[in-house]
Amino acid sequence: MKKYMVDARGKQCPIPVVETKKMLAQMAESDIVETLVDNAIAVQNLEKMAKQKQLECSWEQQDEHTYRVFIKAEGAVDEAGEETAECIPCQPVSEKTGNTIVVLSSDCMGEGDEVLGRALMKGFIYALTSQEGLPNTVIMYNGGARLPVEGSESLEDLKLLESQGVEILTCGTCLNHYGLTEKLSVGGVTNMYVICEKMLQAEKVVKP
Repeated sequence: MKKYMVDARGKQCPIPVVETKKMLAQMAESDIVETLVDNAIAVQNLEKMAKQKQLECSWEQQDEHTYRVFIKAEGAVDEAGEETAECIPCQPVSEKTGNTIVVLSSDCMGEGDEVLGRALMKGFIYALTSQEGLPNTVIMYNGGARLPVEGSESLEDLKLLESQGVEILTCGTCLNHYGLTEKLSVGGVTNMYVICEKMLQAEKVVKP
């Protein structure tokens, strides 16, 4: 039995869960990962993830700002990278979920505080990169056109999605309106006809 460590203190949701899942994918049966987080909500999220995967989970509070969460792995991955019989079956990371489109019409998620909204949108896009079923296309328009450009906090995650086979499209009129055409750093430029067509043809449209 080996022990692994993930220090997710100071990292926003869903990063502690995503990093712990990535570590679990590398571990053998009965190995234990200890994830350090700094708030009770992160502990609850890790517990939920472990419960969904039917993994043993326990935690303890080390001090005011540190919680230690322990999750025991089940199954293993052999040297060829294939799951053993004991592994929980899962889809390949790059597998698509039908014809699903994610539409981002703002660089904020939800209404209310803009700083919080931007943090939530950043977290959503990061979480999207780690889903077992990826969308076919991510379409950005209006304020969402600020996301795929130079200097965006979500740029690297959008590039990762593109490398996994997700089509990244941004409204050209919106880029021009915000003066961002020359700063587009991932994906392609599209128009309202294509946006309308893709949304009508999609089996599912997700708009956070």
